[in-house]
Amino acid sequence: MAPLVTVGICVHNGAKTLPDAVESILNQNFPLSQIEIVFVDDGSRDETWQIISNYALSLGDRAKTIKTTWKGLGNARQTVVENASSDYIVWVDCDMTLAKDFVKCQVEFMNVHPVAGIGKGRYGVNINEKLVAALENMEFLIDLPGEVEIVHKSLGTGGSIYRLKAIKEAGGFDPNIKGAGEDTDAESRIRAKGWKLYITNAVFFEKRRETWRGLWDEYYWRGSCWNVLFNKNRKMLNINKVLPPIAVLMEIAKVPIVYKLTGQKKAILLPLHYIFKRLAWFSGVISHRS
Repeated sequence: MAPLVTVGICVHNGAKTLPDAVESILNQNFPLSQIEIVFVDDGSRDETWQIISNYALSLGDRAKTIKTTWKGLGNARQTVVENASSDYIVWVDCDMTLAKDFVKCQVEFMNVHPVAGIGKGRYGVNINEKLVAALENMEFLIDLPGEVEIVHKSLGTGGSIYRLKAIKEAGGFDPNIKGAGEDTDAESRIRAKGWKLYITNAVFFEKRRETWRGLWDEYYWRGSCWNVLFNKNRKMLNINKVLPPIAVLMEIAKVPIVYKLTGQKKAILLPLHYIFKRLAWFSGVISHRS
């Protein structure tokens, strides 16, 4: 029987968190016999490949494993697309875990929304984490409402389900994009083909950066990666809109809403958190502009 859904895991040096991600897939309330997992180890130098090999051994023909020298996210995602045997791909990053009904919810959503090219799950929120991680989670309490169409905002690949037909019609992922941004690029081309993008009610959890330094490094890296997209399609990036005053005002407006939802006084730091991230992202863009 052909699998109903492919789970794509693209990983680079993810040995510390990969087992939790895979276990959350194996513990789904969706028949494992209808899931295949495509692992792409993109040049890891830790124990990632051994972990993948162990899981593949237990999964048998329900697993496909590919090991490459480091080629970047665009190539790794496209490798999954080329090896998928089902109609849908659920993307699981190695620092993610899935709610038990995640795959079931995602597949059911796509089945009843034939115009959907992508369905992005919702971030599960653990507000009791350390300050920086909790603030990052709070951002998503009201940023990603369930089951709505997203017209302009980038969704990101992790936690999303892709219709295989849609990503193939769009030409697949760009293997020349080695860092972040392979998802934004793919999304723009999927939209251009007439497919719709949605937020769904499926829930997943992502391990957050716990220090300000870690948060800065992440968004600095994200900013540095945008130059490839900028050179490819200049409409994707407007430097003048990185720190728009209206966005800061919107962050301020979130504070009472998030406080009401969580009861956490740390919500008052959300505007500072937002400005800090955007400064890091902007610094990455500027320092790597070609």
